[in-house]
Amino acid sequence: MTVVAATGQQSHTTTFEYQKRGRWLDHWDPDNAKFWESGGAKTARKNLMFSVFAENLGFSIWVIWGTVVTSMGAAGFDFLAGLGKGNPIAVSNALLLTSTPTLVGAALRIPYTFAIPRFGGRAFTVFSAGMLLIPTLGLAWFVNQPGTPMWVFLLLAALAGVGGGNFSSSMANINFFFPEGKKGAALGINAAGGNLGVAQTQLVLPLLITFGTHLMAKDPGGYRFGITLSVLVWVPFILAAAFGALRYMDSISTAKSDGKSYRLALTNRHTWVMAILYIGTFGSFIGFSFAFPTLIKANFPDLAKIGWITTLGNLAFLGALVGSFSRPFGGWVSDKVGGAKITFYVFGGMAIAVALIMAGLELKSFPLYLIAFLLLFVLTGIGNGSTYRMIPTIFSAESKKYASEHGLDAAEAAASAKRQAGAAIGVIGAVGASGGWLLQQALRLSNTHLHSMAPAFWAYAGAFLVMAAVTWWFYLRSSFAIQRVPSLAYANV
Repeated sequence: MTVVAATGQQSHTTTFEYQKRGRWLDHWDPDNAKFWESGGAKTARKNLMFSVFAENLGFSIWVIWGTVVTSMGAAGFDFLAGLGKGNPIAVSNALLLTSTPTLVGAALRIPYTFAIPRFGGRAFTVFSAGMLLIPTLGLAWFVNQPGTPMWVFLLLAALAGVGGGNFSSSMANINFFFPEGKKGAALGINAAGGNLGVAQTQLVLPLLITFGTHLMAKDPGGYRFGITLSVLVWVPFILAAAFGALRYMDSISTAKSDGKSYRLALTNRHTWVMAILYIGTFGSFIGFSFAFPTLIKANFPDLAKIGWITTLGNLAFLGALVGSFSRPFGGWVSDKVGGAKITFYVFGGMAIAVALIMAGLELKSFPLYLIAFLLLFVLTGIGNGSTYRMIPTIFSAESKKYASEHGLDAAEAAASAKRQAGAAIGVIGAVGASGGWLLQQALRLSNTHLHSMAPAFWAYAGAFLVMAAVTWWFYLRSSFAIQRVPSLAYANV
């Protein structure tokens, strides 16, 4: 397979070369219009498609515990008994089990990002997809051992965190494939495809668990069978994702680190500012996605009497669904309007949504509670797209400014900016995902010590307003605030 790019009077032919560590593209220039139109776009979209498939499954396994815990009490595990009646100990145990994959997934995002330059996008996608088999098969085995202690399931929940690491490796990889003007939409689609794994898990698992109890019996054994069925259903898809990546994906040689990109990204204060903002958007999305089934079951136990709502997982899947679909929109509109403006308004809207959630709880109105949460999820999705669109824009702007001021080659500076943006994505993704763990821990501690989750929710509203202020301070105080920030040392990068 060949990609031809024309530059001036010369033409460059790039042939996919097969080397020891996989298939590598030695020349990749997506910002060159002729290169893009003569095969680059097709190759980029192919890699995006298989990246989305693998990342989708990563998210599916990552959040599997958010739904499984709601049925484990009925499956005979005493440490979760009484969850549907709001038992504080059961609620705390459930939030501990659902928050553990969040923390591990967040921690893995940094090494997963570093792995792309080392092993290439193709090889690492195969590996990361295959790793999903460990927590999947482990849960299917131990859930059928009624005497299994909680610490074993806590370990299995931690292993499910490998699915969370997939996000950063996938995003860092796709970031190299698309031109500047299309990154927002491409990264948004890639992320949304992964985020949809949350919604499909929260929809499919309750249905399969219910189906399993109908096949067997509505007793602990029946629930264990249903949980096993709902977990094993992902195995053939995981195998298909690994094979698809091995057979069809590519790696980009120029995506390999020069040894300085990560250090420069880590010393850039914008990496850490964006990480804080991503705590508010993605941290809220993933944290509430994990906790939403538990929150509904604990706060509205009477819904268990309505059969079809119980079968649909208490409608918890709708939150992740609308949040996933709104993410590409956030990237797309940010390409048009600017990511900082969208992010600023998103945080203001999220604070209002939290106030409406509290009103729903105070009025004991499930419709208002659900609508307010769906609004919050939509805004987190838009914010996820807008914040990720800001990352390559920030690094690109700094590189252009520094190259112009110091007479450096613009193309070389732009390539360095892309490598640093890729490195920053891993750090920002990790910190943002850790926000999901902090959110769930705040809910758990508020419920345990204050006997109410209201203080935690009001703290979130205040944090969102602070993040809106941070966005304005760094990126909206002038027409292009980033130009006032001292640039990184692109020389010799």
